[in-house]
Amino acid sequence: MAERELICINCPRGCHLKVDDNLNVTGNFCPRGAAYGKQEVTNPTRTVTSTVRIDGAELPLCPVKTAKAVSKGKMFDVMVSINAVRLKAPVHIGDVVIKDVCGTGVDVVSCRDMEKIA
Repeated sequence: MAERELICINCPRGCHLKVDDNLNVTGNFCPRGAAYGKQEVTNPTRTVTSTVRIDGAELPLCPVKTAKAVSKGKMFDVMVSINAVRLKAPVHIGDVVIKDVCGTGVDVVSCRDMEKIA
């Protein structure tokens, strides 16, 4: 594996990191940058955000996200699971939409209150 160059996304500073074959990180100004560099090279993760169809609410779509980051390799599987869901109003912020999505141990949760329309 060759040395990898990354830009840290943990804070607005955006440190330019270099990670070598031994997972030594340089260019970081804080410990979070070192942890990010190691994780990004060994097991990159992302929070997945999307929308789900909802019946009986004023709007047709409800925003959702994974409660924690999931492995980048699972992102497309997570999206397939999210796209298969259809909710019924009412739904509230933090309600679990999919428990343990794709066996990741991470839940998909609602990001908005969606009340039932009369």
